[in-house]
Parts: sequence; structure tokens; C-alpha cells
Amino acid sequence: MTTKSATNKVDISKLETRLFINNEFVNSVSGNTFEVVNPATEEVICSVQEAGHEDVDKAVTAAKAAFAVGSHWRTLNGSDRRDLMLKLANLVERDRAFLEVLEALDNGKPIGTDGRYGTSVDLHLTLQYLRYAAGHADKMLGSQIPVDGNLFAYARKEPVGVCGAIIPWNFPILMFAWKVG
Repeated sequence: MTTKSATNKVDISKLETRLFINNEFVNSVSGNTFEVVNPATEEVICSVQEAGHEDVDKAVTAAKAAFAVGSHWRTLNGSDRRDLMLKLANLVERDRAFLEVLEALDNGKPIGTDGRYGTSVDLHLTLQYLRYAAGHADKMLGSQIPVDGNLFAYARKEPVGVCGAIIPWNFPILMFAWKVG
């Protein structure tokens, strides 16, 4: 399937084009938008909200609050984090056909049916990685560090804070999975 024929399989009017900040979709502070163009056909897919520095500041503030000492997310145990990652993987799998088409439109690459490379491979790898990462969430182990004297030292692995991720155009859904996993 070409990206041109893929356009007919996505109802563009139903695409969410706002920013996702603090667990809700919002317009950008500036109200600016930019066009998303299919690089294979040069047709405009849609216009999306353009995040400016104020939007980034809002997102970072929300992420820091979610990660603050005593917050629900910070105290969430490993098995609950695993279950959330598996839920995400299941949702991606549920909507896989739609996401394959959307990725084809956004990237200008083929969907890749019949074993050929394309967005179907990207979605397969995304699902594999989300489930792989979920398997680590409840297996975060520390390690004892040998030291001299009557001391006990150990390393505890845990998230340390907020990070920003820039996702390039060529594998956005897979790279998103790498960042959240």
C-alpha cells in the first residue's frame, strides 16, 4: 500500500492535534500551529499545535510535580509500573493497523505488508520493546558494593528526574517507546 492510498484509511478530522501536558490535551500558549506534511506526496495531513518555550516549561513543571517526593507516581511499585507499560503495549496492539497507516502518512514510508520493511515492522518492534521494558519494571535490583570495615554499601537503581526527549521523524513511535520504556 502506498502512502497515497493510506490517506484514504485515516479520518484526518478525528486526529488529536493538541499538545499533551499534565495528562490532558491543550492548545499551545501561543496558539501557533504548523502543518504536518506527508514527505512522500507533499500533501498536508493536518495542522498541529506548535509547542513554544512556555509550553515546554508547563510540561516540565507538570513532570516534576508528578515525580516529586511522596507523589503517586514516585511511590508506585514496580509491578504497577509493569502493568501500566503492558497496558500501553496492549493499546498499541489494539490500534496497530491505524498506527501503521498514520506512521506511513507521517513518514512517507510504506506500510510494509507481506514481510517487506515498513511501518508494520516499526509497530512490531514497538510492541516488542514496550513488553520488554515492562518486564524490567518489577526487577530493578540494587547491588551490594564491597567496602572495607564494618560497613554496608549498596547501589539502588531508581529514576532520578525529568528528561526531555527529541524524537526524529524516521521512527517516531519506536523512539517514543524507547524513551518511555
